Amino acid sequence: MRTGIATVCLSGTLKEKMQACAIAGFDGIEIFEQDLVTSPLSPEDVRKMAADLGLGLDLYQPFRDFDGVTPDLLKANLRRAEAKFKLMSRLGMDTILVCSNVATATIDDDGLRASQLAELAELAGDHGVKVAYEALAWGKYVNDYEHAYKLVEMVDHPNFGTCLDSFHILSRDWDTAPIEKINAEKIFFVQVADAPKLSMDVLSWSRHYRVFPGEGQFELAKFMGHVVRAGYTGPVSLEVFNDVFRQSDVERTAVDAMRSLIWLEEQSATWLAVNDTDGTEGSVAARRRRYPMELATLPKVNEPAGFNFAEVKADDTAQLEKLLGQLGFGFEGRHRTKDVQLWTMGQARVIINEQAAQHAEPAIAALGFDVDSPVIASARAQQLKAPVVARKVQADEEVFQGISAPDSTEIFLCQGSPDGTAAWTAEFGQARDSGEGLEHPSAAAAAVIDHVNLAQPWQHFDEAVLFYTSALALEPQPFAEVPSPSGLVRSQVMQTSDAAVRLVLNLAPVQQAAEQGPQSVRKTYQEHIAFAVDDLVAAALAARDRGLEFLQIPANYYEDLDARFDLDPGFLATLKDLNLLYDRDADGEFLHFYTATVGSVFFEMVERRGSYDGYGAPNAPVRHAVQYDSLHRT
Repeated sequence: MRTGIATVCLSGTLKEKMQACAIAGFDGIEIFEQDLVTSPLSPEDVRKMAADLGLGLDLYQPFRDFDGVTPDLLKANLRRAEAKFKLMSRLGMDTILVCSNVATATIDDDGLRASQLAELAELAGDHGVKVAYEALAWGKYVNDYEHAYKLVEMVDHPNFGTCLDSFHILSRDWDTAPIEKINAEKIFFVQVADAPKLSMDVLSWSRHYRVFPGEGQFELAKFMGHVVRAGYTGPVSLEVFNDVFRQSDVERTAVDAMRSLIWLEEQSATWLAVNDTDGTEGSVAARRRRYPMELATLPKVNEPAGFNFAEVKADDTAQLEKLLGQLGFGFEGRHRTKDVQLWTMGQARVIINEQAAQHAEPAIAALGFDVDSPVIASARAQQLKAPVVARKVQADEEVFQGISAPDSTEIFLCQGSPDGTAAWTAEFGQARDSGEGLEHPSAAAAAVIDHVNLAQPWQHFDEAVLFYTSALALEPQPFAEVPSPSGLVRSQVMQTSDAAVRLVLNLAPVQQAAEQGPQSVRKTYQEHIAFAVDDLVAAALAARDRGLEFLQIPANYYEDLDARFDLDPGFLATLKDLNLLYDRDADGEFLHFYTATVGSVFFEMVERRGSYDGYGAPNAPVRHAVQYDSLHRT
């Protein structure tokens, strides 16, 4: 699949955008007219630079408001078009995007439109240019891709075809199956964009809220499947208007964009395999070869089986050690060659890393996940442009396959085991009784890592969703917005199908991020690791006896809790006495408590009763308010 991207997707100058696209590995680009108009580079400079970078110049765009106009305006539009065709000759480009008229059209007549577009096609042919006609979702008279193709058939000129844009089609809920009936030779260009499902006017939705494939809710694999079945072989190019992307680092955004097309290519191949309609037997690859467009796939991996460990990095570890001990974790010793500690409770493992942590406040630094084949999973992630993280190991030590997430959290892909063991724990100290390295989870208390909550910088939130979806096979759940004293916190749960891995990505309010700069979100907005136990009340009583400082929950909360759930007075008194929070739904109950924050990290202990699958969302505003008050008191 030939990959492309419109320069409008990225921040910076035209030169910076082209360089970033080349670094990210795109085959070609669409030049957005404004980027060229505002550039000091001449068309000849742009042409040479593209050649030097190995980038094709695939599309010049957009040419607006041409058809359905009066004769005088048509004459002016043809003059304007010829000037652009001459410019394209200097650029070495042969395809221009022409949008359906949204502003100057006054005559709703397909016959007139076709005759005017035929004049444009003839003029374009004289200059060796192809016209890709696109139906804008908000077009005045033409807003449907099938209507646009009808005009292409009426014009019937070799230099006139159509452009299929996923946003304009999917935002209007048009059926994509008829794409397969379009003559592939008349599909001159394909643009793709994803988007969240929003209730707003389509123009504002398009101009501000498009995202890269995999970061929204459109059925892009299905759209592309129909495009491939139609026989299209040209570029598949991103056209994404997004206020955040156009303020973010250009090279990083370009890499994120390229990752999204790699993911989309794989998803499209999968859709075609699953929706094979002609009964052809043979491998998935063989069936895909029926179509002219070659779709590459990635190494197949299963979703993670669970958390292997969580790692917190800090310079001064005393508070962390005290907190873990009060929660009931056992100290399993230091690593034999590294300045690293291991703490365990059942199958929950926490590493405290003191390496290269000078003056560092405690913060979540890494997560380990159990996977079937770490090497294959790492290979997949690297093909998806994930940066590799390497850690020095001795000859007899476990080699972790590591990649870096968008928020710089290090992700390690570990060899899972059916009984929850981890071979690498043998590298730490001595077990309490056996005198050997720890090979099995401690039997002192049953516990697992239930979920991990990570704060995301505002400019990389969508990137993180795509990263965990594509590289780790986590599925995004419907996002929620939680009130806090600083504003709404957007919360996006990513999890496996069996919920063995739950990762919560929180987008902190912009105000918090702005207070100390864009790179300080994870300092101003706390993150946490949650541990699930069988009996939270017992765990809380034991922790209190060990001197644990709980997050102090206001008395008003318990009055409201009683009003909502009519709890047994004795149970309610226990909750209040231990600063426990409670939630209930039709499937079960949820009890949890929080510790005080150390650096940017705090811990949560939870108990899930029945089939409760949430996170105590009604309690989140209470936690945010108490932490905010504590932060601003100090």
